[in-house]
Amino acid sequence: MNSCRSFCGNITIDYPFALRYGCGHPGFKDLLHCINNVLMFHISSGSYRVLDIDYAYQALTLQEPNMSTCDTLVLGGQGNGFTVEPWRAPYMNPAPENVFMLIGCSAMSPLFQGFPGKHLPCKNVSGMGCEEYYGCRAWDGLGHNRLGSGYFGSGPPACCAVPYEAIKSINLTKLECEGYSSAYSLAPIRLNGPSNWAYGIRVKFWVKESEEFCGACEATGGACGYGLDGIKQICMCGNSNSTSNCDSGLLV
Repeated sequence: MNSCRSFCGNITIDYPFALRYGCGHPGFKDLLHCINNVLMFHISSGSYRVLDIDYAYQALTLQEPNMSTCDTLVLGGQGNGFTVEPWRAPYMNPAPENVFMLIGCSAMSPLFQGFPGKHLPCKNVSGMGCEEYYGCRAWDGLGHNRLGSGYFGSGPPACCAVPYEAIKSINLTKLECEGYSSAYSLAPIRLNGPSNWAYGIRVKFWVKESEEFCGACEATGGACGYGLDGIKQICMCGNSNSTSNCDSGLLV
């Protein structure tokens, strides 16, 4: 039995993730926490509830309570946004098919003043964007003119849709935005209308450089982990650890 595999609610936590220190890949250490059977994902921008971990497609689905949806706009800069620490960035980032819709951004926002060094156009991502999002009932009682005049032809738009890759960080304070929404697509079929979009943050993860090491470790009954330095990978073999696999005899 894999000594590092664990569960939180109905979600299985397996490599490269772990709840126990020393288990999993070092790029994902101290990332997941199980609180009252609710799995939480914690990075520098805040905490998010994990709805699902899809190991086959290497993706997590996250929920953020202060993120706007089709039913509700959350303003006042309350949202976490999404910013990954630089040392984690090689291992995870929002999926390319995930759209971030930034709401009520200032005319002085880097989005419109140059990011980086030039104007960043707002655009649809995977067929999802602000023009359709304006059709959500969340906008009914507010009106686009309360947040921006771009919808009427001048000034910044009330909503600007961007892929994460374009700006590398969804930081509402630095972007001078009132709020944000995030939606993702799981299929090539375009969904009919924003009320049918999947709202949340879809994060892709990868650990390609360690696949061979972990494959050999697990094939010999071990569990992949890392040493006391928090960096070097090891194979955990019951009462001992190995720098290779449980049959190699290379113990540490």
